[in-house]
Amino acid sequence: MAEDKIASLIRELLVELGENPEREGLRRTPERVAQSLRFLTSGYRSDPKAVINSAVFSSHANNMIIIRDIEVYSLCEHHMLPFYGRCHIGYIARSRVLGVSKMARIVECFARQLQIQERLTAQIARAIRDAIDAEGVGVVAECRHLCMMMRGVEKQNSIMTTSSVLGSFHDDLATRSEFMQLLAGRTAT
Repeated sequence: MAEDKIASLIRELLVELGENPEREGLRRTPERVAQSLRFLTSGYRSDPKAVINSAVFSSHANNMIIIRDIEVYSLCEHHMLPFYGRCHIGYIARSRVLGVSKMARIVECFARQLQIQERLTAQIARAIRDAIDAEGVGVVAECRHLCMMMRGVEKQNSIMTTSSVLGSFHDDLATRSEFMQLLAGRTAT
């Protein structure tokens, strides 16, 4: 990513918006925005397989493994405004499990791209399934979208929920129901 070029484009954008990029409060804004965008889009420069690295472990457990409330911060690809919320992941291992922090890293890998929540949810599910050949995977994301809150319809209390279920989570109603019930019955810590 060429931060200098992006800073130059932001400077031009400020002028087009009617601002003076040389005024005190804006002098370093183009560079700050370029650095911010580098971080917020770092998912384009990361590979889920490299993120997982060697954090795949043998396990004879075939029970459901769930991690809840992984924070999600992303940018809507339609307006480049943030959306944020929580992601919940469940899977049933065949013979391998993922290090718990790697699930959060997989979420970040895909969230740090221009996104739509529907695709983000599906990408996370597929990456986990593919990494460990899971019997089944379920991912639920619950997010608030600033493109809906601060512009357009201006609905402040709306939350979008998406799910992606693969393998036994898709094919077996009892497995999918258990996952959803465990998420619904969560306890505060």
